[in-house]
Amino acid sequence: MSPDPDPFCCPSRTKLRLQLCILGLLALSGRAAAQELPPSPRVMTLGEALAYSSTHQPEIKRALAELAARQAEARIPRAAWLPRASAQAQWLVGTANNTTANFVSARGVDIPRVSSTPVTPDTSWSPVPSSIAALNVQQQLFEFGRVAAQSALADAVTEIARAQASTVQLDIALRVEEAFGAVLAAKHILGATQEAYRRAEAHAKLAEAGVRSGLRSPIERTRSQAELAQAEVQRVRAETSLTAARAALSAVIGTSELEIDAAELQPGERPFPTLEEALQRAEEHSPELVAALYRVRAEESRTTALARELLPNLYFSGTLWGNAGGTQVGTTAPPYGNGWLPSVGNYGLGVVLEWRLDPLVLFQRSASRQREKVAQAGVEVVRREIILQLQRSYLDLVAAQRTLPGLITVVAAGRANLDQAEARFRAGLGSIVELTDAEALLVSAQLGQAVGQFNVARAAARLARALGAPATP
Repeated sequence: MSPDPDPFCCPSRTKLRLQLCILGLLALSGRAAAQELPPSPRVMTLGEALAYSSTHQPEIKRALAELAARQAEARIPRAAWLPRASAQAQWLVGTANNTTANFVSARGVDIPRVSSTPVTPDTSWSPVPSSIAALNVQQQLFEFGRVAAQSALADAVTEIARAQASTVQLDIALRVEEAFGAVLAAKHILGATQEAYRRAEAHAKLAEAGVRSGLRSPIERTRSQAELAQAEVQRVRAETSLTAARAALSAVIGTSELEIDAAELQPGERPFPTLEEALQRAEEHSPELVAALYRVRAEESRTTALARELLPNLYFSGTLWGNAGGTQVGTTAPPYGNGWLPSVGNYGLGVVLEWRLDPLVLFQRSASRQREKVAQAGVEVVRREIILQLQRSYLDLVAAQRTLPGLITVVAAGRANLDQAEARFRAGLGSIVELTDAEALLVSAQLGQAVGQFNVARAAARLARALGAPATP
């Protein structure tokens, strides 16, 4: 017997080994690809997405931080009623020459007081020590409404910040609802394209079988392959759109995850009032209108506060101090410490009425009154914008709701048309062109229904936003 031939020299065995190697590589690559696949994105309901965004969205955090800052600033004017204390200690070394001349104190120039010293015609350049330690307490008694006006101004500014925070929260809620609806629409579109791809694959197999049996012409196989390729392109585009929609939802709620998936909404319809009731509710709850009204109040409070600056101020002042000087007065010996220790005690109690008349305040008050008129005009502008936005949102919702039943009917009719075309194609009575047209009609109807459902959800969210009400899952 001749020896076995080299297995690697046998063409059939070489081909078999090559196929096994290729299959092994494909299995390994498939296992590696499966291990590298990213995990499925987390699924959230609409309520969970809204709740997450309310606590993690950076824009909402910034608006709430601004509100907290305004609330802290609103407490500043009321601190004027708290007692104020000040303490000081001084040690001075200088001359103690006295005379009967008078002078005017210049602002910014500190001249130590020289008291209880003999008036001498000559000047002595010998230094004399002096010291003082004092504690002063002041308490506001009556300020003629100045603190109340400043507090009202600060409260109005705080309410403006609160309304602006509500505006940001409503805007973020609207964006979350729109992004959530976009994910659902993308999922419905992907489902329609996947279903269309499976049908196109089945049609291609039928056409291939018909061509092989001689019952159909090769053009039908070519057309079915073109239909399958087009369905694949639509499916890939739908998958990309879904990924982008999930990424947009993740970004708008403020999470660090790359994608967030949306759970299907529970069946139910959000109740909305009539147009007249909606207009009334919008004027009562719209944060933009609330902010505009508080801007008017803030300007009025600022004018009042400036007017109160022209009124006097009444406060109590009490001082306890000790001082000493090293200068000898007459035959009296210097106090203990020769001026280096504030050993001579004194106290003083008084009620001070202070009144400053600054013409600059008059011009500031006049300018503030002009700003009041600007703020009042802004209220009407905001009110008209709210009415316009509300009417537009209301009409868009009505139109979207009226269109949706027709889109559903078109899908049902398209599915029935496709069933009939498939039956005719299987029986050999219909062509691949007829089947392809029926398939395209159904896919178009399904995409139109998904877009129509998204339009209804978006219009409902925008109407809720125009009403100034929080979003409802």
